[in-house]
Amino acid sequence: MTVSDLPALNATLNGLATVLLTAGFISIKTGRENVHRACMVGALGVSAVFLITYVLHKILVQGVHTPFGGEGAIRTAYYAMLISHIILAIAIVPLVFITLNHAIRGRFEVHRRWARVTFPIWYYVSVTGVLVYFMLYQWFPATRA
Repeated sequence: MTVSDLPALNATLNGLATVLLTAGFISIKTGRENVHRACMVGALGVSAVFLITYVLHKILVQGVHTPFGGEGAIRTAYYAMLISHIILAIAIVPLVFITLNHAIRGRFEVHRRWARVTFPIWYYVSVTGVLVYFMLYQWFPATRA
């Protein structure tokens, strides 16, 4: 594996987190609490591995960002999504731990209230992480001069 493989790995991890979040949501809505717990712990683990590999990639490329190759309206849409993704990715970390803490302590009513805020943000961050990868590396890569 090389440094250039890390963005695809990170997108895969984000995609897997999205699948686990979806399964966890469906599980709790259908009363399967043990499956919900396993899916959410899995999503947390996958997201933690993502964070480690994301930071590793930034260190290895010395903070250099990959330029976006799209123009016009798609460029505006990309940067709007990217900015919201970054802001919410920062916010989601403490929200996940607060929500998890309430579940661990058995405070399920409080956990549910926090989860109503945490879940959609975490889901958005996971989905947009995959979209950012595809837009940046697959659909609209910058042309090299």
